[in-house]
Amino acid sequence: MKKLNLTHWIKISLFSLFIVAFLGVLMRYKIAFELPYLAQKNIQHAHSHFAFAGWVTQLLMVLMVNYLSKYTSEAKILKYNTLFWINIIGAYVMLVSFIIQGYGFVSILFSTISIFVFVWFAIWFYNDSKDIPSHSLSKKWFLLSLFFGVFSSIGTFALAYMMATKNVPQDFYLSSIYFYLHFQYNGWFWFACTGLFVSLLPTDLKNTRQNETIFQLFAWSCLPAYLLSVLWLKLPVWVYALAVISSIVQVIAWLKLVQLSLSIFKLNPRISGFLKILFIGIAFCVTLKLLLQFGSVFPSISKLAFGFRPIVIAYLHLVLLAIISGFLLTYLYTNELVHRSTKTMLFLIVFIVGVFLNEFLLALQGIFSINYVLIPYANVMLFMVALILLTGISGIVYFNKKKSKKSTFL
Repeated sequence: MKKLNLTHWIKISLFSLFIVAFLGVLMRYKIAFELPYLAQKNIQHAHSHFAFAGWVTQLLMVLMVNYLSKYTSEAKILKYNTLFWINIIGAYVMLVSFIIQGYGFVSILFSTISIFVFVWFAIWFYNDSKDIPSHSLSKKWFLLSLFFGVFSSIGTFALAYMMATKNVPQDFYLSSIYFYLHFQYNGWFWFACTGLFVSLLPTDLKNTRQNETIFQLFAWSCLPAYLLSVLWLKLPVWVYALAVISSIVQVIAWLKLVQLSLSIFKLNPRISGFLKILFIGIAFCVTLKLLLQFGSVFPSISKLAFGFRPIVIAYLHLVLLAIISGFLLTYLYTNELVHRSTKTMLFLIVFIVGVFLNEFLLALQGIFSINYVLIPYANVMLFMVALILLTGISGIVYFNKKKSKKSTFL
């Protein structure tokens, strides 16, 4: 019987990240210089949709199935091959169709198909997860991540309804977009990544109790935390209070998770000094994200966050690039699911440097835009940073494909 080739799917996922980075270079080139043959809006849609479906969702599904494979039969695992192929082919069709036509029949059709593929995955994983023992630290995180992933599609269908009826109220339109983004970023992505992270912990009574508390805090605060994305609406006082409470609860849950995670560094010999630095860097980014969320409950800060596009872009990149993508790459290296050699580690460093510079420049651009001040050559610098990101992931993809002996780890 043919087995599910984990290495194969990880390589495909990494190549998808290369495509995401390449589209980023195209967008930055078009902004800094000229590229008349492609519509910027189309590239942007292709970039975001493919990053979600072809990179993050694809790899999270693969890694969750890898975790599941420890507890269930090979026959149950094998069927996921079909689903992975359908998802990645659909993601590439979306990629090409969005570049060519933007929001057109083909791109909308395959965007819809990708939602149903995810629902398909969620049903399969839920049924097969019954084989995962109840004492597993990751099980609840994974199952709730799937719920939020399916739940986020309500925002997508709301947008489709508005487009079909040609009735697009601005507030409803933006609320639907933020609904989808919130339950993807802070639901599906966050809970799945946390499930992978706690899988590194030893399963003992103390960790189980702490993990349960952290899970409950994040789980119950995720729904009302959506309100943080729509504070620009005229919300009743009690609804506003829910948003404030959810932001505080998430900070408390995060502090407890940081405390719990310290034991990972002490007990896991696979985490080298460099990887520890990466985990700490990601933790810093998560802390910054949660503090920004908390700050957004103050009207003056909220107006700045929603009123200036560079700030919104900086925040979205902080979550998707620095936190989610950074964690996924660090997780792959920690578990030696990629070829962990000096060369691949070197290109990982290049990629991380690119992430830092990208976030730094976007943040500066956002801060200066508040006073309507332009940073000289900002677009050229962001293009160069995009090239650094592309170089980093290119090296990881290339040397991960080469079959060579492992060299000294960093």
